[in-house]
Amino acid sequence: MTTAIKTNGQTDEKITALYCRLSVDDDNKDEESNSITNQKQILSDFAKKEGYLNTMFFVDDGVSGTTFQRPSFQRMEKMAENGEIGTIIVKDLSRFGREQVEMGRLTQVVYPSLGIRFIAIQERVDTLTGDGVEMMPFHNIFNEWYAAQTSKKIRAVWQTKAEHGERVSSAIPYGYKRAEDNSKKWLIDEPAAQTVRKIYALCLAGKGPAQIARQLETEQVLVPAAYLEHCGRKHAQKVPKNPYAWEQATVAYILENRQYTGCAVNFKSTTVSYKVHKRIQHNTEDYQIIPHMQEAIIPEEQWLRVQELRKNKRRPTKTGRTSLFSGLVYCYDCKAKMHFVAAKSMTRKQEHFRCSRYKSGRGECSMHYIRDTVLEKLVLEAVSDLADFARCYEPVFLYMLAKKNNAMRQKEFQRLKKAVDSGTKRIAEIDRLIERVFEQNAAGILSDERFAVMLRKYEQEQKELTEEAAESRQALENAEQKAVDLRLVLRTLREMTDIKELTPTLVNSLIERIEVHSSDKSSGHSHVKVDIYFTAVGMIDIPTGKEIQAMIEEIQKNPQDFKFVA
Repeated sequence: MTTAIKTNGQTDEKITALYCRLSVDDDNKDEESNSITNQKQILSDFAKKEGYLNTMFFVDDGVSGTTFQRPSFQRMEKMAENGEIGTIIVKDLSRFGREQVEMGRLTQVVYPSLGIRFIAIQERVDTLTGDGVEMMPFHNIFNEWYAAQTSKKIRAVWQTKAEHGERVSSAIPYGYKRAEDNSKKWLIDEPAAQTVRKIYALCLAGKGPAQIARQLETEQVLVPAAYLEHCGRKHAQKVPKNPYAWEQATVAYILENRQYTGCAVNFKSTTVSYKVHKRIQHNTEDYQIIPHMQEAIIPEEQWLRVQELRKNKRRPTKTGRTSLFSGLVYCYDCKAKMHFVAAKSMTRKQEHFRCSRYKSGRGECSMHYIRDTVLEKLVLEAVSDLADFARCYEPVFLYMLAKKNNAMRQKEFQRLKKAVDSGTKRIAEIDRLIERVFEQNAAGILSDERFAVMLRKYEQEQKELTEEAAESRQALENAEQKAVDLRLVLRTLREMTDIKELTPTLVNSLIERIEVHSSDKSSGHSHVKVDIYFTAVGMIDIPTGKEIQAMIEEIQKNPQDFKFVA
């Protein structure tokens, strides 16, 4: 037999929900009074005093009041909709939430329709007796305003930290861990860092994120969440049923994370507003990069090379076979990519590249063709010659690059300056023209139709000029990247001794682009010229002995040119 205890007109058969919430955004001065322990004690004492015996706590710790997508709150709402809850008690309205519209909907519409009594102790709100109900909207508005002001303060603190060269994000990427004596300091977590290095090495070896993920699973490497769980560290990630089941997206995220080069990356994303917590990703040019924030796991030049490789994704043929040069071979005449052709009926010597715009003679380009084995032989010879030259005459090699880079930088600077100057003048001129057509339209001299056409034309021209300026800036950034890429090329060439065959890692580290000319049959035999562009070096002709000696003498006369690259 069930006994119902009457308390203030409310049967105690139903649950009395005691809801507590604490946000990480709460001020330190309020943290003690609003602590979960303090809230529980206040709610427990109030329920006991008022005779509520069938109580249940619902606690959301570290969740903002501007969202109602809180685990315990959602569980309480589901029980309320099922008719299991008769009363909801909170310490104060701000603990219930800081979003006035939803607060009003729940307390004034939803709960009364479900027969649920709502009590806020501090404001003395009681929807059953009507006490404090008329003032509740004003309390909710103030609580939401408080959340808005707190959000502004937090964003201001982030901005100040960033301006002083501090890291804004508190999330630590897989491969690092916090120092025990300094929470702001990151240390390399060697077991995880080894996996990160392996992922980058596999990418340089020509494997994509999906292939890398499968290999890590085969080798029984724990996914980041499972690894952190194994180490006993706190994390917010869900551990999959299969702790070795790496996701392609996880591998891609690691390959794109610049923080592995030792820098901090601030302002990668933001939220729509303090009430809408959906994250918006910023453009990469809006990131703030702070170098030397922690020890690097991946050298910057290697990271940059991986980003270049990932721009040119390489897909295997239907046979599953690929070439070392897939994604790197282009037609000299039309600059289109050349496709790698392989079939089950073909032997290894028959596999070849052909221009993607040829289309059996019906396309926009003539036939450009080269066998994969021939291309491999040519590239191996070119790489070997360059490696021998760089090892034996490194000062001369660096000096050649210095002169080449100086000329390229000067030319690029002049082009950019001219483009920016002319673009700036024209944009200012367009602003004046737009102002003039506005005045003519207002005076009745220019018809609305003509005004609309001219305005659209001027605005389109301004847009194109702005885009051209952005492209010019990007060109300068690419020139700067080549200087960084050069370090990777030099290290690779220094490590090469007697090279017998090409490897994917070697090709991806050294080769930027290969252009194939159309075949020349003027001599009665078919000859195909191939232009090989090395990463950060471009095309290079190995000098003769006399030319080398002349450059050594020039280096001795102009050592400052040598220092430019070294």
